[in-house]
Amino acid sequence: MLSTKVHAYLDYLMGLLLILLPLHPVIPEAASTLLVILGAGVILYSLITDYELGLLKILAMKTHLVLDILGGLLLAVSPWLFGFSDQLIWPFLVLGIFEIGAGLFTARKPPFEANPAHKTASK
Repeated sequence: MLSTKVHAYLDYLMGLLLILLPLHPVIPEAASTLLVILGAGVILYSLITDYELGLLKILAMKTHLVLDILGGLLLAVSPWLFGFSDQLIWPFLVLGIFEIGAGLFTARKPPFEANPAHKTASK
């Protein structure tokens, strides 16, 4: 089981990777916009997640994990969904499965939620 803190670092790295991936020449043009949108989305919802590296702590961790799973599913099927499966499949499939796995195998609550002072300190 991944801790929420490790998951948070992976979120920001994944978001950055997805944003920068279209700079690689083998990435189909049809996929570039999708990658940037997904990457920016991961960073944005990570910034508002109630975990160690979230800034605003608005979004519940459980909701964050559902977004990870849905984004991973979209990423994994995107070559077929958006019609570039004849050009490139594996990076999308691998990164999508990684996102799904991160969503399924991460703790549902940050450890600081067990501390009653967390609720008063974040308000």
